[in-house]
Amino acid sequence: MLSGRLLMAARPAHAQTEGVLHSFALNDTDGYYPYAGLAIDTTGNLYGTTYEGGAYNEGTVFKVTPSGTVTALHSFGGADGANPYFSRVVRDKAGNLYGTTTAGGANGFGTVFKLSPTGTETVLHSFAADGKDGYRPYASLAIDTTGNLYGTTISGGASSYGTVFKVTPSGTETVLYSFKGGTDGCNPYNSGVVLGKKGVLYGATAGCGANAVGTVFKLTRTGAETVLHSFTNSGTDGFNPYAGLVLDKTTGNLYGTTYYGGASDAGTVFMVTPTGTETVLYSFANDGKDGYHPYAGLVLDKTG
Repeated sequence: MLSGRLLMAARPAHAQTEGVLHSFALNDTDGYYPYAGLAIDTTGNLYGTTYEGGAYNEGTVFKVTPSGTVTALHSFGGADGANPYFSRVVRDKAGNLYGTTTAGGANGFGTVFKLSPTGTETVLHSFAADGKDGYRPYASLAIDTTGNLYGTTISGGASSYGTVFKVTPSGTETVLYSFKGGTDGCNPYNSGVVLGKKGVLYGATAGCGANAVGTVFKLTRTGAETVLHSFTNSGTDGFNPYAGLVLDKTTGNLYGTTYYGGASDAGTVFMVTPTGTETVLYSFANDGKDGYHPYAGLVLDKTG
């Protein structure tokens, strides 16, 4: 029984050819259910996570070469983390990989982990349901030039609506912001944060906001939050942005997707300017031809 595939599409864009690099299998060594995206190094190797499978059936971190050779770099076992969900790994200049797990760790509520190029895993932080820390980090991390990691949790924090956090290279965690569950947004789902200029972080929440259907927010690293846009569920605007944002560093515009809303209530692609003006760039059609309900985010090429 197969449980997911890694796909490759060859250019030119007008004549795509797909090849299967790896088919995941329900066995004791391979991982399966790769929900998150991939990271790529300078030689074309791909790195990712699976939600289940591996030696302990708690998920894996894997590597796939350009020719399709797969290596399970690490199998999660519970105490070291378990079940990475939408967490795509990020790489530093030394080739270390960083990510999150939704479960496991010292308290059973998820971890931030580091994996060396040789496969040695270190738990940098174990989340705790203690009324202060966030827990259940679903999304990927962002890394700055000094190695600090930034991410979100879907639950926990001072008001139990999720958090934005920072973890230093040595493993010191700081909760930068606890969502209050009102107009400020709540429950960032598959949405981590992206790093802007002057230490600013940007992200999206799946719920709450002025209309209770999600937000795009801005956060200084000292913890001051500004809601740039509250989605409206108006019949034209999208709502419930489950995925993360991408930032055009030249213009400062943010781009993302919503799962619902738009002209056909099938989701949208949107843009938000630095001052908070939102534009729906595309509404998915749910017409038997178009796709609909995008869980994932976007990638941005050099031409925008």
